[in-house]
Amino acid sequence: MSIDFKAEIERLKQALDVTVVAHYYQRDEVFEMADITGDSLELARRCKADNNPWVVFCGVGFMGQSVKVIAPEKRVLMPKIACCAMARMIDGSYFDDSVDYMVKHGIDKENILPITYINSDATVKAKVGEMGGYVCTSSNAFKIIEKGLETGKKILFVPDRCLGQNFAIQMGLKSCVIGEGECDPKEADVICFNGFCSVHQLFTVDDIEFYRNKYPGIKIAVHPECDPKVVQAADFSGSTSQLIKYVNELDPEQKVAIGTEYNLVNRMRQKNTYVLSSTKPECPTMNETTLEDLYNTLKSIEDGKPMNEIHVDAHTVKYANLALERMLAIK
Repeated sequence: MSIDFKAEIERLKQALDVTVVAHYYQRDEVFEMADITGDSLELARRCKADNNPWVVFCGVGFMGQSVKVIAPEKRVLMPKIACCAMARMIDGSYFDDSVDYMVKHGIDKENILPITYINSDATVKAKVGEMGGYVCTSSNAFKIIEKGLETGKKILFVPDRCLGQNFAIQMGLKSCVIGEGECDPKEADVICFNGFCSVHQLFTVDDIEFYRNKYPGIKIAVHPECDPKVVQAADFSGSTSQLIKYVNELDPEQKVAIGTEYNLVNRMRQKNTYVLSSTKPECPTMNETTLEDLYNTLKSIEDGKPMNEIHVDAHTVKYANLALERMLAIK
């Protein structure tokens, strides 16, 4: 007999003290079943404030870790412990190598302030926390970097080079990328790790020119994980929630092409909205989670055999939480 997954998920949500959380990039049928949806910053804040002891997080691994770090008393499960490709580009040893690179180029460790994009493993967040640094998201990176600059220290930004470069440009700062050309930390304000988002790298200036030629007057809105040349050529750049707000405030007759993950774009207004790519910019890891996976995870709680539970050691929780709390303290 086939299972009506949606009906069973609703039943289990009513029966259990559980909150289902989904990132904007999740496939529609999973996204629709969530109690809390949003981008990384919103999810971090709302999960921390939520009262239920169980969290089932539909997203990628670092997101589940972040909830466990902020609220270690919660039981956090993930239908799929999918790994963000960007987060996999850096670990604790690569972070240490980046700090060593700056030290070898004449910057004292005490004069380095690390900032890690939330798209990173908890061990990286912990190392950042130990050095007095911050976590940031794409929606608050400007404020976090601005706060960091008040210390007079050099900013080490990991792991997304595009995000670091784009906000440096926006703030009139000099940036460089470790391992890309001549990167002299003494000559830069923001020193970036050489990581990137494989989905947002799909968007090009040629794509923008194509849409501008095809639809004169079209608006171009992109995520700041895109290449700096793409961001500079666009009409607007912003985080997931900022992109949604921008598009919602446009005149319905205004055409707009959007450079971010397909599932999000597909859920925006149906009229005069285009994906800024000739290929489908779909995040493979965000799309791993299915309705059946969500059902199985909730059922595992009911059966007393919780699956895919997120565990983070006490040392990592302590220092990663410092970095996350520093972020959450900045409004």
